Amino acid sequence: MPRPGQRERTANLASMSSTDVPGRVDLLADGDGSMTLRVSGAWTLAHFAAIEQQMQPARRTLGADFRLDLSALSALDTAGAGLLSLLLGPERLRAVITTLPGLVPERRALLGTVGGAVSDILAYTPPGSDGLGFVELLARLGRTSEAIWCQLRALLGFIGLVLETLARNMLRPRRWRMTALVAQLEQTTLDALPIVALLSLMVGAVIAFLGATVLSTYGASVFTVDLVSFAFLREFGVLLAAILLAGRTASAFTAQLGAMKSHEEIDALRTIGLDPIEVLVLPRVLALILGLPMLTLISMLAGVLGGAIVCVTVIGIPPAMFLSLFHADTPLSYFWVGMSKAPVLAFLIGIIGCLEGFKVTGSAESVGERTTSSVVQAIFVVIMVDALAALFFMEMGW
Repeated sequence: MPRPGQRERTANLASMSSTDVPGRVDLLADGDGSMTLRVSGAWTLAHFAAIEQQMQPARRTLGADFRLDLSALSALDTAGAGLLSLLLGPERLRAVITTLPGLVPERRALLGTVGGAVSDILAYTPPGSDGLGFVELLARLGRTSEAIWCQLRALLGFIGLVLETLARNMLRPRRWRMTALVAQLEQTTLDALPIVALLSLMVGAVIAFLGATVLSTYGASVFTVDLVSFAFLREFGVLLAAILLAGRTASAFTAQLGAMKSHEEIDALRTIGLDPIEVLVLPRVLALILGLPMLTLISMLAGVLGGAIVCVTVIGIPPAMFLSLFHADTPLSYFWVGMSKAPVLAFLIGIIGCLEGFKVTGSAESVGERTTSSVVQAIFVVIMVDALAALFFMEMGW
């Protein structure tokens, strides 16, 4: 007579061997002419390939009228439930399991859930697979237009919110956060001075060299001085500084606020009664409004210096003559036209960077997406606003 421990080991071995038998499907004929689909063995991921291969004949010959027998089913997981759903069809499987006797609730729930998922997958039609490419193109254009409109509306609403907060705190000096403003001014302006000056110097040299190359054909190389002064004082000085600030600072604002949003620090500020716009946005936007004119001035000086170096070394214009021509042919309005764009562009860059930071949903992927979006939007807005302002000033004769 076997001992109790031996009986327990024998039962475990029998249970393990029943779950190791690959699943089978047999289509049997009953005495009354009906068909019985008998499902047996382990319908699990380990036997997926074997089950899928041997169920294909039964799938082709399976009619509409049959009886399902799951009494010999030893094991079932999600992969096996998916194969059963493909064998019977999701709708027919869900109809059968509701009336099938002896099916445990766990397997009934698993088969119903997987059948619904397989039904959704089979019903999905990839975009454009119906051959209506033009309709799909129109749909994409419509979705893109709607997204642009929603983004524009959110931007205008955020601008109004920031301006309202600024107006509310303008006459309340106690609410001014000077420490945060100075810290942001250092990060956005002083730390960006070297790259702005270097880039403007090189661009100024390139413009002067190209201008001298073209103008020398007509014997008018001396007008390279006017080209450099006109280009950098009116357009390139503020444009280069703003684009660098959009790529460098807008992305930093988005990443900083996005990290705070994902760590729920912004919610914590609201919990203790602080306004995130006042604490986080205003110091950053005001720092840009104060810092971009400074960077624009440095960019103008560096660009003119780069042009002067080329004029002196390549064209042969003496430094004194360069300064005389620059002073005589460059009106002061060029300078003011360029400087007047700086605060507007700085405000828009700061608003876009902060708005995209508040849109972060909490994941690292969202932070990356919003950072990329803020840089693209900021550069696009900078170039568009600068172009519109250039057209306006030219039409006004300024």
